Amino acid sequence: MKTSNVLVLILVLLYINASTEWPTHTVCKEENLEIHYKSCDPQQDFAFSIDRCSDVTSHTFNIRAAMVLRHSIKELYVKFDLIINGKTVLTYSETLCEPGHSKLIFCGKKKGEHLYYEGPVTLGIKEIPQGDYTISAKLTNEDHTTVACADFTVKNYLDY
Repeated sequence: MKTSNVLVLILVLLYINASTEWPTHTVCKEENLEIHYKSCDPQQDFAFSIDRCSDVTSHTFNIRAAMVLRHSIKELYVKFDLIINGKTVLTYSETLCEPGHSKLIFCGKKKGEHLYYEGPVTLGIKEIPQGDYTISAKLTNEDHTTVACADFTVKNYLDY
């Protein structure tokens, strides 16, 4: 009898683990602009927020992001893909951390440490393109291991 209970428990846990995916989080939602994100890393979700959607349409805006590192980051690389109708139309990548040259305060953090950033971000664009699209963002370390990964859904109905 006990063996069958253990077997049922294991099967339930395996089913829950196999069918679970991270929830979609709302970054902001205003009349003409919505931004949502979902972690695409099956092992970890993270927190991300901005104050107001309208801030995003300015050149520089403040964000807050937090997570616990599952991997150390001596080197850190970011890759963004702009996806429209399921097709990648633009790719951008940049090195954020490398020995002797770090652009971020959390470069060099170790596995298990908390990563928290609050401050300004500059997109380098004057306006957010109108329409519905996805921005896929992936941070990897020197071992090409995913540090964080998310798909951002943007719905912009603003007419500039």
